[in-house]
Amino acid sequence: MALPKVEDTRKLSDSELAERVVAVKQELFQLRMKRSLRQEIKPHEFKHLKHELSQLLTVEHQRKQGASEGSTSDPSSQEE
Repeated sequence: MALPKVEDTRKLSDSELAERVVAVKQELFQLRMKRSLRQEIKPHEFKHLKHELSQLLTVEHQRKQGASEGSTSDPSSQEE
């Protein structure tokens, strides 16, 4: 299983992004529960889920920043 690509995350709509954030957080919680109960888990799944969660939160934050800056800032000061 390869790490998720940020391009796939950017294709999601805002509502899909929010739903996926909740789903990944639930999956991480379930993995932590399994680990504490000494059930069999695949340790690399923690890395993959944390990586995906950070991508989701980063894209979500960038969209919020872009929406707030786009309405109040000078267009010539934005980076391309």
